[in-house]
Amino acid sequence: MRGKKIIVGVTAGIASYKTAELVRLLMKDEAQVQVAMTPNAIRFVAPATFEALSGSRVIWDMFGQEGPDMEHITWGQSADLIIIAPATANFIAKMAHGIADDFLSTMVLASSAGILLCPSMNSRMFMNDAVRDNLRILRNRGVTVLEPGEGELACRTAGPGRLPEPYEILEQAKILVTPQDFSGVKILVTAGATVEPIDPVRYLSNRSSGKMGYALARAARRRGASVILVSGPTALLPPAGVTFRAVKTAEDMKRAVLDHCPECHVIIKAAAVADYRPRKTAPRKIKKNADSFSLELERTPDILAQLGALKKTYSYFLVGFAAETESLLSNAKAKLTAKNLDLIVANDVSRSDAGFEADTNRVKILYRDGTVEDVPLMSKDRVADLVLDRIKSLTEKRP
Repeated sequence: MRGKKIIVGVTAGIASYKTAELVRLLMKDEAQVQVAMTPNAIRFVAPATFEALSGSRVIWDMFGQEGPDMEHITWGQSADLIIIAPATANFIAKMAHGIADDFLSTMVLASSAGILLCPSMNSRMFMNDAVRDNLRILRNRGVTVLEPGEGELACRTAGPGRLPEPYEILEQAKILVTPQDFSGVKILVTAGATVEPIDPVRYLSNRSSGKMGYALARAARRRGASVILVSGPTALLPPAGVTFRAVKTAEDMKRAVLDHCPECHVIIKAAAVADYRPRKTAPRKIKKNADSFSLELERTPDILAQLGALKKTYSYFLVGFAAETESLLSNAKAKLTAKNLDLIVANDVSRSDAGFEADTNRVKILYRDGTVEDVPLMSKDRVADLVLDRIKSLTEKRP
Protein backbone atom coordinates (compact mmCIF):
# COMPACT_ATOMS: atom_id res chain seq x y z
CA MET A 1 0.00 0.00 0.00
CA ARG A 2 3.06 2.24 0.03
CA GLY A 3 2.21 5.61 -1.51
CA LYS A 4 -1.38 4.67 -2.37
CA LYS A 5 -3.95 7.36 -1.60
CA ILE A 6 -6.79 5.77 0.34
CA ILE A 7 -9.93 7.57 1.47
CA VAL A 8 -11.76 5.99 4.38
CA GLY A 9 -15.42 6.91 4.61
CA VAL A 10 -17.06 6.47 8.01
CA THR A 11 -20.84 6.35 8.36
CA ALA A 12 -23.01 6.33 11.47
CA GLY A 13 -22.73 2.75 12.68
CA ILE A 14 -21.68 1.37 16.04
CA ALA A 15 -18.92 -0.58 14.29
CA SER A 16 -17.16 2.68 13.40
CA TYR A 17 -14.86 2.14 16.40
CA LYS A 18 -13.23 -0.65 14.34
CA THR A 19 -12.45 1.82 11.58
CA ALA A 20 -9.87 3.50 13.80
CA GLU A 21 -7.86 0.25 13.73
CA LEU A 22 -8.28 0.06 9.95
CA VAL A 23 -6.80 3.55 9.58
CA ARG A 24 -3.91 2.56 11.85
CA LEU A 25 -3.18 -0.52 9.73
CA LEU A 26 -3.31 1.49 6.52
CA MET A 27 -0.87 4.01 7.93
CA LYS A 28 1.42 1.21 9.12
CA ASP A 29 1.37 -0.09 5.54
CA GLU A 30 2.57 3.34 4.39
CA ALA A 31 -0.64 4.38 2.62
CA GLN A 32 -1.65 8.04 2.39
CA VAL A 33 -4.93 8.11 4.31
CA GLN A 34 -7.67 10.73 4.42
CA VAL A 35 -10.88 10.27 6.37
CA ALA A 36 -14.34 11.60 5.53
CA MET A 37 -17.27 11.15 7.91
CA THR A 38 -21.00 11.65 7.73
CA PRO A 39 -22.40 14.24 10.17
CA ASN A 40 -23.98 11.51 12.29
CA ALA A 41 -20.81 9.37 12.33
CA ILE A 42 -19.13 11.89 14.62
CA ARG A 43 -21.67 10.91 17.28
CA PHE A 44 -19.88 7.54 17.51
CA VAL A 45 -16.20 8.44 17.03
CA ALA A 46 -14.80 11.96 17.23
CA PRO A 47 -13.00 13.32 14.14
CA ALA A 48 -9.99 14.04 16.36
CA THR A 49 -9.41 10.28 16.68
CA PHE A 50 -9.01 9.85 12.94
CA GLU A 51 -6.98 13.05 12.60
CA ALA A 52 -4.50 11.75 15.17
CA LEU A 53 -4.23 8.35 13.44
CA SER A 54 -4.03 9.63 9.85
CA GLY A 55 -2.16 12.86 10.44
CA SER A 56 -4.65 14.61 8.14
CA ARG A 57 -7.69 16.82 8.53
CA VAL A 58 -11.02 14.96 8.67
CA ILE A 59 -13.95 16.41 6.72
CA TRP A 60 -17.48 15.78 7.94
CA ASP A 61 -19.18 19.12 7.22
CA MET A 62 -19.95 19.79 3.54
CA PHE A 63 -19.81 23.53 4.17
CA GLY A 64 -16.86 23.49 6.53
CA GLN A 65 -14.19 23.02 3.85
CA GLU A 66 -11.18 25.30 3.89
CA GLY A 67 -9.93 27.34 0.93
CA PRO A 68 -11.05 27.46 -2.71
CA ASP A 69 -10.51 23.74 -3.51
CA MET A 70 -13.68 21.77 -4.08
CA GLU A 71 -12.56 18.84 -1.95
CA HIS A 72 -15.80 16.90 -2.45
CA ILE A 73 -14.59 16.56 -6.06
CA THR A 74 -10.79 16.54 -5.80
CA TRP A 75 -10.58 13.93 -3.03
CA GLY A 76 -12.39 11.17 -4.91
CA GLN A 77 -10.74 11.95 -8.23
CA SER A 78 -7.20 11.79 -6.87
CA ALA A 79 -7.66 8.65 -4.75
CA ASP A 80 -6.58 5.11 -5.60
CA LEU A 81 -9.38 3.59 -3.51
CA ILE A 82 -12.31 4.62 -1.33
CA ILE A 83 -13.21 2.33 1.57
CA ILE A 84 -16.62 2.83 3.21
CA ALA A 85 -16.45 1.15 6.62
CA PRO A 86 -18.89 0.77 8.17
CA ALA A 87 -21.48 1.25 5.42
CA THR A 88 -24.96 1.61 6.92
CA ALA A 89 -28.19 0.66 5.16
CA ASN A 90 -28.97 4.37 4.79
CA PHE A 91 -25.65 5.18 3.12
CA ILE A 92 -25.89 2.13 0.83
CA ALA A 93 -29.33 3.34 -0.30
CA LYS A 94 -27.97 6.83 -0.99
CA MET A 95 -25.10 5.40 -3.07
CA ALA A 96 -27.43 3.14 -5.05
CA HIS A 97 -29.82 5.95 -5.92
CA GLY A 98 -27.41 8.83 -6.42
CA ILE A 99 -28.34 10.90 -3.38
CA ALA A 100 -25.65 13.40 -2.42
CA ASP A 101 -26.64 15.32 0.70
CA ASP A 102 -23.38 15.48 2.69
CA PHE A 103 -19.63 15.58 2.01
CA LEU A 104 -19.06 11.82 1.93
CA SER A 105 -22.00 10.95 -0.35
CA THR A 106 -21.18 13.85 -2.69
CA MET A 107 -17.51 12.88 -2.82
CA VAL A 108 -18.41 9.26 -3.66
CA LEU A 109 -20.77 10.39 -6.43
CA ALA A 110 -18.04 12.54 -8.00
CA SER A 111 -15.29 9.96 -7.57
CA SER A 112 -13.40 8.13 -10.30
CA ALA A 113 -11.71 5.77 -7.82
CA GLY A 114 -12.58 2.18 -7.06
CA ILE A 115 -14.86 1.66 -4.07
CA LEU A 116 -14.75 -1.02 -1.38
CA LEU A 117 -18.04 -1.14 0.52
CA CYS A 118 -18.17 -2.84 3.93
CA PRO A 119 -21.80 -3.18 5.07
CA SER A 120 -22.50 -3.36 8.79
CA MET A 121 -25.97 -3.41 10.36
CA ASN A 122 -28.62 -5.49 12.11
CA SER A 123 -29.16 -8.91 10.50
CA ARG A 124 -32.78 -8.26 9.54
CA MET A 125 -31.78 -4.97 7.97
CA PHE A 126 -29.01 -6.66 6.01
CA MET A 127 -31.33 -9.40 4.76
CA ASN A 128 -34.10 -6.94 3.86
CA ASP A 129 -34.95 -7.07 0.15
CA ALA A 130 -34.42 -3.32 -0.20
CA VAL A 131 -30.85 -3.54 1.11
CA ARG A 132 -30.11 -6.64 -0.98
CA ASP A 133 -31.42 -4.89 -4.11
CA ASN A 134 -29.32 -1.81 -3.38
CA LEU A 135 -26.18 -3.93 -2.95
CA ARG A 136 -26.96 -5.71 -6.22
CA ILE A 137 -27.22 -2.36 -8.00
CA LEU A 138 -23.85 -1.27 -6.61
CA ARG A 139 -22.14 -4.54 -7.52
CA ASN A 140 -23.43 -4.19 -11.09
CA ARG A 141 -21.83 -0.74 -11.20
CA GLY A 142 -18.44 -2.17 -10.25
CA VAL A 143 -18.46 -1.50 -6.51
CA THR A 144 -16.69 -4.23 -4.52
CA VAL A 145 -18.86 -5.38 -1.60
CA LEU A 146 -17.11 -7.18 1.25
CA GLU A 147 -19.69 -9.48 2.81
CA PRO A 148 -20.18 -8.89 6.55
CA GLY A 149 -19.29 -11.48 9.11
CA GLU A 150 -21.71 -13.47 11.23
CA GLY A 151 -21.99 -13.53 15.00
CA GLU A 152 -23.23 -11.51 17.94
CA LEU A 153 -24.19 -7.95 17.05
CA ALA A 154 -24.38 -4.79 19.16
CA CYS A 155 -28.18 -5.01 19.03
CA ARG A 156 -27.94 -8.28 21.04
CA THR A 157 -28.98 -10.46 18.13
CA ALA A 158 -26.87 -12.92 16.15
CA GLY A 159 -26.50 -13.34 12.42
CA PRO A 160 -24.91 -11.66 9.39
CA GLY A 161 -24.12 -7.98 9.71
CA ARG A 162 -20.83 -7.68 11.58
CA LEU A 163 -18.22 -5.40 10.08
CA PRO A 164 -15.32 -7.57 8.87
CA GLU A 165 -12.19 -7.32 10.96
CA PRO A 166 -9.85 -4.47 9.98
CA TYR A 167 -7.12 -6.86 8.74
CA GLU A 168 -9.69 -8.50 6.42
CA ILE A 169 -10.70 -5.12 5.01
CA LEU A 170 -7.03 -4.20 4.56
CA GLU A 171 -6.33 -7.43 2.67
CA GLN A 172 -9.24 -6.85 0.29
CA ALA A 173 -8.07 -3.26 -0.22
CA LYS A 174 -4.60 -4.51 -1.13
CA ILE A 175 -6.09 -6.81 -3.76
CA LEU A 176 -8.00 -3.90 -5.31
CA VAL A 177 -4.93 -1.66 -5.66
CA THR A 178 -2.55 -4.41 -6.80
CA PRO A 179 -2.01 -5.14 -10.53
CA GLN A 180 -3.61 -8.50 -11.37
CA ASP A 181 -0.59 -9.82 -13.26
CA PHE A 182 -1.22 -13.43 -12.18
CA SER A 183 -4.86 -13.49 -13.30
CA GLY A 184 -5.69 -16.87 -14.83
CA VAL A 185 -2.72 -18.57 -13.15
CA LYS A 186 -3.25 -21.38 -10.65
CA ILE A 187 -0.55 -21.59 -7.97
CA LEU A 188 -0.06 -24.26 -5.32
CA VAL A 189 1.89 -23.23 -2.21
CA THR A 190 2.95 -25.50 0.63
CA ALA A 191 3.71 -24.02 4.05
CA GLY A 192 4.52 -24.83 7.64
CA ALA A 193 5.98 -27.92 9.25
CA THR A 194 4.70 -31.47 9.17
CA VAL A 195 4.27 -33.52 12.36
CA GLU A 196 5.12 -37.23 12.59
CA PRO A 197 3.46 -38.99 15.56
CA ILE A 198 5.47 -41.02 18.03
CA ASP A 199 2.42 -41.91 20.14
CA PRO A 200 -0.98 -40.20 20.71
CA VAL A 201 0.76 -37.45 22.74
CA ARG A 202 4.19 -36.86 21.15
CA TYR A 203 5.46 -36.16 17.66
CA LEU A 204 8.55 -35.18 15.65
CA SER A 205 8.48 -31.82 13.90
CA ASN A 206 10.56 -28.70 13.26
CA ARG A 207 10.48 -24.95 13.97
CA SER A 208 8.82 -23.77 10.75
CA SER A 209 6.16 -21.12 11.50
CA GLY A 210 4.67 -21.14 8.00
CA LYS A 211 5.11 -17.36 7.66
CA MET A 212 7.01 -17.49 4.36
CA GLY A 213 4.55 -19.87 2.71
CA TYR A 214 1.55 -17.89 3.91
CA ALA A 215 3.16 -14.68 2.63
CA LEU A 216 3.58 -16.30 -0.79
CA ALA A 217 -0.04 -17.48 -0.85
CA ARG A 218 -1.25 -14.04 0.23
CA ALA A 219 0.86 -12.21 -2.37
CA ALA A 220 -0.23 -14.54 -5.18
CA ARG A 221 -3.88 -14.07 -4.25
CA ARG A 222 -3.47 -10.29 -4.20
CA ARG A 223 -2.00 -10.43 -7.69
CA GLY A 224 -4.98 -12.31 -9.10
CA ALA A 225 -3.84 -15.93 -8.97
CA SER A 226 -6.08 -18.81 -8.01
CA VAL A 227 -4.23 -20.17 -4.98
CA ILE A 228 -4.24 -23.54 -3.27
CA LEU A 229 -2.48 -23.47 0.12
CA VAL A 230 -1.48 -26.84 1.58
CA SER A 231 -0.35 -26.24 5.14
CA GLY A 232 0.92 -28.17 8.08
CA PRO A 233 -0.16 -27.02 11.58
CA THR A 234 0.57 -23.32 12.20
CA ALA A 235 -0.75 -20.49 14.37
CA LEU A 236 -1.61 -18.46 11.25
CA LEU A 237 -5.00 -17.68 9.71
CA PRO A 238 -5.32 -18.82 6.07
CA PRO A 239 -5.38 -15.83 3.69
CA ALA A 240 -8.86 -14.88 2.49
CA GLY A 241 -9.80 -16.19 -0.93
CA VAL A 242 -7.42 -19.16 -1.11
CA THR A 243 -8.36 -22.83 -1.27
CA PHE A 244 -7.01 -24.17 2.00
CA ARG A 245 -6.02 -27.76 2.75
CA ALA A 246 -4.82 -28.49 6.27
CA VAL A 247 -2.51 -31.49 6.63
CA LYS A 248 -0.43 -32.96 9.42
CA THR A 249 2.08 -35.57 8.26
CA ALA A 250 4.43 -35.68 5.28
CA GLU A 251 2.26 -38.44 3.85
CA ASP A 252 -0.83 -36.20 4.16
CA MET A 253 1.01 -33.39 2.40
CA LYS A 254 2.17 -35.68 -0.39
CA ARG A 255 -1.39 -36.81 -1.11
CA ALA A 256 -2.75 -33.25 -1.10
CA VAL A 257 0.02 -31.93 -3.36
CA LEU A 258 -0.23 -34.79 -5.85
CA ASP A 259 -4.01 -34.40 -5.94
CA HIS A 260 -3.69 -30.79 -7.07
CA CYS A 261 -0.45 -30.67 -9.07
CA PRO A 262 -1.98 -31.66 -12.45
CA GLU A 263 -4.15 -28.51 -12.48
CA CYS A 264 -1.45 -26.03 -11.45
CA HIS A 265 0.75 -23.72 -13.50
CA VAL A 266 3.17 -22.96 -10.64
CA ILE A 267 4.07 -24.97 -7.53
CA ILE A 268 6.01 -23.32 -4.68
CA LYS A 269 7.22 -25.77 -2.03
CA ALA A 270 7.91 -23.55 0.98
CA ALA A 271 6.91 -26.14 3.60
CA ALA A 272 9.50 -27.65 5.92
CA VAL A 273 8.59 -31.31 5.52
CA ALA A 274 9.97 -33.72 8.11
CA ASP A 275 12.74 -35.86 6.59
CA TYR A 276 12.19 -38.76 8.98
CA ARG A 277 9.28 -40.31 10.88
CA PRO A 278 9.04 -43.08 13.50
CA ARG A 279 8.97 -46.48 11.84
CA LYS A 280 6.18 -47.45 14.26
CA THR A 281 3.66 -45.26 16.07
CA ALA A 282 2.70 -46.46 19.54
CA PRO A 283 -1.07 -46.85 19.99
CA ARG A 284 -0.87 -45.56 23.59
CA LYS A 285 1.26 -42.99 25.39
CA ILE A 286 4.78 -44.29 26.01
CA LYS A 287 5.52 -44.11 29.74
CA LYS A 288 8.89 -42.88 30.99
CA ASN A 289 9.94 -46.08 32.73
CA ALA A 290 13.46 -46.54 31.42
CA ASP A 291 16.47 -44.19 31.73
CA SER A 292 16.88 -44.09 27.96
CA PHE A 293 14.62 -44.54 24.99
CA SER A 294 15.46 -45.40 21.39
CA LEU A 295 13.34 -44.43 18.42
CA GLU A 296 13.79 -46.09 15.03
CA LEU A 297 13.19 -43.69 12.16
CA GLU A 298 12.54 -44.09 8.44
CA ARG A 299 12.59 -41.64 5.54
CA THR A 300 9.43 -39.73 4.68
CA PRO A 301 8.36 -39.40 1.03
CA ASP A 302 10.41 -36.89 -0.97
CA ILE A 303 7.56 -34.75 -2.29
CA LEU A 304 9.78 -32.26 -4.08
CA ALA A 305 11.64 -34.99 -5.96
CA GLN A 306 8.32 -36.54 -7.03
CA LEU A 307 7.13 -33.17 -8.30
CA GLY A 308 10.40 -32.72 -10.19
CA ALA A 309 9.90 -36.07 -11.90
CA LEU A 310 6.28 -35.23 -12.81
CA LYS A 311 7.23 -31.95 -14.53
CA LYS A 312 7.62 -33.79 -17.86
CA THR A 313 3.96 -34.78 -17.66
CA TYR A 314 2.35 -31.63 -16.29
CA SER A 315 4.76 -28.80 -17.31
CA TYR A 316 4.33 -26.64 -14.19
CA PHE A 317 6.97 -24.20 -12.96
CA LEU A 318 8.54 -25.67 -9.82
CA VAL A 319 10.09 -23.63 -7.00
CA GLY A 320 11.81 -25.10 -3.97
CA PHE A 321 13.17 -23.68 -0.73
CA ALA A 322 16.40 -24.60 1.03
CA ALA A 323 16.68 -23.83 4.75
CA GLU A 324 20.32 -24.38 5.69
CA THR A 325 22.67 -23.72 8.60
CA GLU A 326 25.92 -24.20 6.64
CA SER A 327 27.22 -24.46 3.04
CA LEU A 328 24.16 -22.53 1.89
CA LEU A 329 25.02 -22.12 -1.80
CA SER A 330 26.48 -25.59 -2.40
CA ASN A 331 23.54 -27.31 -0.69
CA ALA A 332 21.00 -25.20 -2.55
CA LYS A 333 22.68 -25.79 -5.93
CA ALA A 334 22.71 -29.54 -5.31
CA LYS A 335 18.99 -29.48 -4.42
CA LEU A 336 18.14 -27.38 -7.49
CA THR A 337 19.70 -30.00 -9.75
CA ALA A 338 18.70 -33.15 -7.89
CA LYS A 339 15.02 -32.20 -7.61
CA ASN A 340 14.74 -30.79 -11.17
CA LEU A 341 13.65 -27.35 -9.97
CA ASP A 342 13.22 -24.20 -12.05
CA LEU A 343 14.18 -21.96 -9.14
CA ILE A 344 15.28 -22.35 -5.55
CA VAL A 345 15.15 -19.85 -2.69
CA ALA A 346 17.82 -20.43 -0.06
CA ASN A 347 18.19 -18.90 3.37
CA ASP A 348 20.40 -19.38 6.41
CA VAL A 349 18.00 -20.29 9.21
CA SER A 350 20.68 -19.95 11.87
CA ARG A 351 20.30 -16.16 11.55
CA SER A 352 17.94 -14.52 14.05
CA ASP A 353 16.53 -12.17 11.38
CA ALA A 354 15.90 -14.85 8.75
CA GLY A 355 14.97 -17.97 10.69
CA PHE A 356 11.72 -19.85 10.91
CA GLU A 357 9.87 -17.57 13.35
CA ALA A 358 11.14 -14.23 12.01
CA ASP A 359 8.98 -11.75 10.09
CA THR A 360 11.95 -10.87 7.87
CA ASN A 361 14.10 -12.93 5.55
CA ARG A 362 17.45 -12.64 3.78
CA VAL A 363 17.54 -15.03 0.84
CA LYS A 364 19.53 -16.04 -2.21
CA ILE A 365 17.64 -16.97 -5.38
CA LEU A 366 19.38 -19.59 -7.51
CA TYR A 367 18.52 -20.09 -11.19
CA ARG A 368 19.05 -23.03 -13.51
CA ASP A 369 21.63 -21.11 -15.56
CA GLY A 370 23.86 -20.80 -12.49
CA THR A 371 22.93 -17.21 -11.66
CA VAL A 372 22.65 -16.37 -7.96
CA GLU A 373 20.67 -13.31 -6.86
CA ASP A 374 21.57 -12.02 -3.40
CA VAL A 375 18.45 -10.44 -1.83
CA PRO A 376 18.97 -8.05 1.11
CA LEU A 377 17.04 -8.30 4.38
CA MET A 378 13.37 -7.48 3.87
CA SER A 379 9.95 -8.51 5.15
CA LYS A 380 8.67 -11.92 4.13
CA ASP A 381 5.80 -10.20 2.32
CA ARG A 382 8.31 -8.32 0.15
CA VAL A 383 10.34 -11.50 -0.42
CA ALA A 384 7.12 -13.19 -1.55
CA ASP A 385 6.43 -10.49 -4.12
CA LEU A 386 10.03 -10.61 -5.33
CA VAL A 387 9.86 -14.39 -5.82
CA LEU A 388 6.59 -13.98 -7.74
CA ASP A 389 8.22 -11.28 -9.90
CA ARG A 390 11.00 -13.71 -10.81
CA ILE A 391 8.53 -16.51 -11.53
CA LYS A 392 6.54 -14.23 -13.82
CA SER A 393 9.64 -13.10 -15.69
CA LEU A 394 10.89 -16.65 -16.25
CA THR A 395 7.52 -18.15 -17.21
CA GLU A 396 6.91 -15.41 -19.78
CA LYS A 397 10.13 -16.47 -21.53
CA ARG A 398 9.12 -20.13 -21.72
CA PRO A 399 7.64 -21.53 -24.95
